[in-house]
Amino acid sequence: MEEHFFQCPYCWEEISMLLDTSVPYQVYVEDCEVCCNPIELTVRYEDQQLTEFSASDIEQ
Repeated sequence: MEEHFFQCPYCWEEISMLLDTSVPYQVYVEDCEVCCNPIELTVRYEDQQLTEFSASDIEQ
C-alpha cells in the first residue's frame, strides 16, 4: 500500500488515499474525506511504480 496525495476535483482540498501497489490497473470510486463527494480514481502501476493517476468528478 502507498499513500498518495492529490486535490479533490470538487472542493480542491488536498486529500490522501491508500493505493494498492499490487494491482496493476484500477478504476474505482471513493468519497472525498472532506466534502464526501464521489471521486472516480484511475490508477496504473508498472513494476509497483505509479505511472498513471487521475481523480475526476462523477457527472450526475
